[in-house]
Amino acid sequence: QLQLVESGGGLVQPGGSLRLSCAASGFTLDRYAIGWFRQAPGKEREGVSCISSSGGITNYADSVKGRFTISRDYAKNTVYLQMNSLKPEDTAVYYCAVDWGNLATMNPRVYDFWGQGTQVTVSS
Repeated sequence: QLQLVESGGGLVQPGGSLRLSCAASGFTLDRYAIGWFRQAPGKEREGVSCISSSGGITNYADSVKGRFTISRDYAKNTVYLQMNSLKPEDTAVYYCAVDWGNLATMNPRVYDFWGQGTQVTVSS
């Protein structure tokens, strides 16, 4: 059974950090682009970051550039999103997704397989 499981979300104060993990089971991630997306209440799902299969291409939303870093660990079959200097506007459910076509795009419509999401809340 194919699964993507996000973890690492939680409640953090403004300025704090979290590291989200996206772990796959039933398949290996190394051939595919992986994206991180988020959706806040009442808003559309938006792209946060993505990484190509090789790790050589990464993209970030302007709102997170310089604060978030995406990376992948092939041995652990996991992709990470390190989030620093968190702001209240980063509050959302964060999802990871797989693009079988390895386009490494921020467009959620391109992605084929999604995890269930993890809640991130930034509040004092």
